[in-house]
Amino acid sequence: MIGILNRLVEHIEANLHAEISLADLLRGEGTTEYHVRRMFSSLAGMPVSEYIRRRRMSLAAADLLAGDDVLAIAIRYGYGSAEAFGRAFRSVHGASVGEIRENGGPLRSQPIIRFSLNVEGKRPMDARIAQRENFQLIGYAARVPLIHHGANPHIQEHIASIPVAEHARLKALSAADPAGLLQVSDQVDADYREGSELTYLHGVAVPAEAPVPEDLDSIQVPAGAWAVFSVSGPYPAALQELWASTATAWFPSNPWRLRPGPSIVAVLDRAADFSTATCELWLPVEADR
Repeated sequence: MIGILNRLVEHIEANLHAEISLADLLRGEGTTEYHVRRMFSSLAGMPVSEYIRRRRMSLAAADLLAGDDVLAIAIRYGYGSAEAFGRAFRSVHGASVGEIRENGGPLRSQPIIRFSLNVEGKRPMDARIAQRENFQLIGYAARVPLIHHGANPHIQEHIASIPVAEHARLKALSAADPAGLLQVSDQVDADYREGSELTYLHGVAVPAEAPVPEDLDSIQVPAGAWAVFSVSGPYPAALQELWASTATAWFPSNPWRLRPGPSIVAVLDRAADFSTATCELWLPVEADR
């Protein structure tokens, strides 16, 4: 995976003046665009699309200072007008085209990313592969923005809006693994962009053929393999660190890749104030061969 990501960066660098197709590049790599986008975003801290935009604007700044025509620069980097280019330029550099030409800066250049793998092995990751038949997730769903760090207030607000008695009702409906009350994230942006919307479901797993109460939402989950990770510690910090470790350590070191589908968090045990918890993280995977 590290090699694929570096080849992706090389491909981007060679095509900053042309259309960039990840699908064409990855066709012979034996992996999927979905998995590569998720790994790039997790490791680089930004989506592939944002990296491309920053690299293009870094080169565009040099062209601008060299005296090139603004419209010619805009067309060179794939923008249909000087106005659209100017908006993208300001969003990256924090200054307008005119300000840069007049003052020579400030410029926020994006260096070329190079991925490397440093496996120390100090902290083993508790994981197992579980094969599951079709099942469904039922509960209360809401569209919320993705937040990478800290508690998500939109999710907290959604859970708080569910009547207390409904939590016990949901728990009683649990009839499949993962067991108990679950935190489900579905329809997550492949680039994992902060602020992008996802579907969050607070609910339980039940068999595929189980009837769904009319007042509950449902997510159909197809059969497949799941990587199941365990973690204990401060909540939600330990869980978020586990998410990061799957990208930086586990996936690069194991022959599995992410496949589209919901990610599921099962809280196995927790402190009364939820300051600490023991959780399982279920991620849909497939063999990476």
